[in-house]
Amino acid sequence: MKKNYIILSALLIAVGALSFQHSGNEEIKGYLKQKHYYPDGSGMGNVSGAPTDGNCTGCHSGTAQSGASKNTLTVTSGLTPITSYVPGTTYNVALTMNPNPTKKGFEAVVMTSTNAIAGSIATITGGGVTITNSRAHHNSTSNTSSNSAWIWSWTAPSTNVGDVTFYVSSMVANGTGNQSGDVVYLSQHVIPASSAGVIEQVQNSNKFSAGYSADQNAVVMDFSSLVAGNMFFNLVDMSGRSVFTYKMGQSQIGANHEKIVLPEDLKNGIYVVNMFVNNKAMEQKIMIQK
Repeated sequence: MKKNYIILSALLIAVGALSFQHSGNEEIKGYLKQKHYYPDGSGMGNVSGAPTDGNCTGCHSGTAQSGASKNTLTVTSGLTPITSYVPGTTYNVALTMNPNPTKKGFEAVVMTSTNAIAGSIATITGGGVTITNSRAHHNSTSNTSSNSAWIWSWTAPSTNVGDVTFYVSSMVANGTGNQSGDVVYLSQHVIPASSAGVIEQVQNSNKFSAGYSADQNAVVMDFSSLVAGNMFFNLVDMSGRSVFTYKMGQSQIGANHEKIVLPEDLKNGIYVVNMFVNNKAMEQKIMIQK
């Protein structure tokens, strides 16, 4: 009988130890989630703010706010922003926050109207992005102000699936480990399918086009002009701040090809080129990636 009591006692102790270990693991996991020990990104995916996902408030305190004016997402073909996609085409995607905060993070996913994953995404060298569960999110080298944009590639679905939506959940952190000052911003960015089956480029009646040449660190512009007028160049960031201006010479009647070398310390990101001929404005978005 005494032997049976000993066996029963040992069994109860073992079960209690296992229960304590499991409870301890769950408490540790909960503590880690509360403190957001994910320096390499969301750490789990599915916090993009999409209809099927949660958002960054799962680990950061406070309520989510509108990111319509905070998150700028641009889809480009090469260096040219597009407003519609061609099925099967691979594009670059750039995400910036305005203004660029010291500590930040994000997760993004692109979905169809039925909440299915639209196409596929991949990392780009130097883009500061990690891929988890078909979601793009920041990594440990990109959550400071040294990187003004997160960049990754997106391959559109092989067939026309109608409008696709990029869902973005971004976060500004206070950098102390105490999340009371963290703020989460949610935004949606819709890209329709191209009806013409060709890449749409941003141009105007003057047939103005602008692009960035990394080899020359310069903005290269082509446009036509009906007059020989004074030219003025103004580069504006996505917060609306003028970051570089240059007074040029006179345009020529007909086709013009101009190159403006930019300052070396200008950060990577999305900018708007404003080109004036006799105060007549032409503009186009460009992406600077050195």
